[in-house]
Amino acid sequence: MMMNRTDFVTRFGGVFEHSPFIAERAYEGDLVPGEPLAANAVHAALVSVFRAASAQERLGVLRAHPDLAGKLAIAGGLTEDSAKEQAGAGLDRLSAAEHVRFTELNTSYVEKFGFPFIIAVKGLTKDDILHAFELRIHNSRDDEFATACGQVERIALLRLQAMLPSASI
Repeated sequence: MMMNRTDFVTRFGGVFEHSPFIAERAYEGDLVPGEPLAANAVHAALVSVFRAASAQERLGVLRAHPDLAGKLAIAGGLTEDSAKEQAGAGLDRLSAAEHVRFTELNTSYVEKFGFPFIIAVKGLTKDDILHAFELRIHNSRDDEFATACGQVERIALLRLQAMLPSASI
């Protein structure tokens, strides 16, 4: 199926949370319009753009992600993908004590690193996520920036695999 730039950006612009510039640049770069696109090929092109982006642009992508079990989730303001991902991990069913703990960790994490805690939650439980949160908050900023970027790339792959179950379009 041939996709023009507008269709490509419309379809894949949200794979990296609120960062359509990645899809825009990927379309102009490594992808060959008109060739069938597999999830892995689209992912490789998007990741290439993400990694080539400036540190400030990558920070913007990280900051576009919502806090886990945060205010946006409670208010129903998450993107459809984020809402499904967080619900799948049980983050929409936290006890009052768990919610307090996530809120404390979210606040401390953002104060320390300047961006929200990011983890690909698919296949994880709320306890797995809490454990990772409690470990990663002790990382250096450089280590955590790299870890968060890797998690963003994993989230993008999982989203693409869900969008393109037949492996190509």
